[in-house]
Amino acid sequence: MQIQGATALVTGANRGIGRHFAQQLLDRGAVKVYAAARNPESIDLPGVEPIRLDITDPASVAAAAKTAADVTILINNAGISTRENLVVGEESVIRQEMETNYYGPLNTIRAFAPILAAGGGGAILNVLSALSWLSPGGMANAYAASKAAAWSLTNGVRLELAAQGTQVTGLHVGAVDTDMLADMDVPKNDPADVARVGLDAIESGALEVLVDQDTRDIKAALSGDLLALYPALASASTR
Repeated sequence: MQIQGATALVTGANRGIGRHFAQQLLDRGAVKVYAAARNPESIDLPGVEPIRLDITDPASVAAAAKTAADVTILINNAGISTRENLVVGEESVIRQEMETNYYGPLNTIRAFAPILAAGGGGAILNVLSALSWLSPGGMANAYAASKAAAWSLTNGVRLELAAQGTQVTGLHVGAVDTDMLADMDVPKNDPADVARVGLDAIESGALEVLVDQDTRDIKAALSGDLLALYPALASASTR
């Protein structure tokens, strides 16, 4: 899928990775970039077309699809991390995370799939996570569950949309230097690099991309002993 001459929509484009996606789409020759956010007034990137979009609200998604009926590339970037525990955390907060990180992309894909088909197929990129395959233990377990669901969603819609020629790519990444992890002192990916890798994947036709070595190591470990991913379980079993 060529970005030159394409029309793209990026969710969560007001900051972080989404803002870099929008800028780099313009740099690569996209003729139009819809920069979507709940509050489009917060979008200050020259050259884009701000559009109001709450991915958890089907009416908002339908309105955006009506406005952006010429989209050929959909980038599902918007997401939240509440750092909620699954067992003792607030159920309403856990549901909010799933509504945003799973149902949000599902809502946009369902709305824009006919538009992509009418334009010849187009492409979808879902921003996923290394935590699609690893629960961190307590903090962010709800996030990991939602991203695991989003990974399965990505695989499922890829199969369903193949007949209409829509390319579906999953972009998995570890920690990224954005507001979401601003308070964590860990090695982080540059969001500009993440966006670049994602757009390269769209253009190359890649189905799944693992941005960093941590992500590659976690996925590779899935075929081995589960205790390699969760060593704390070994010590817990000896108590």
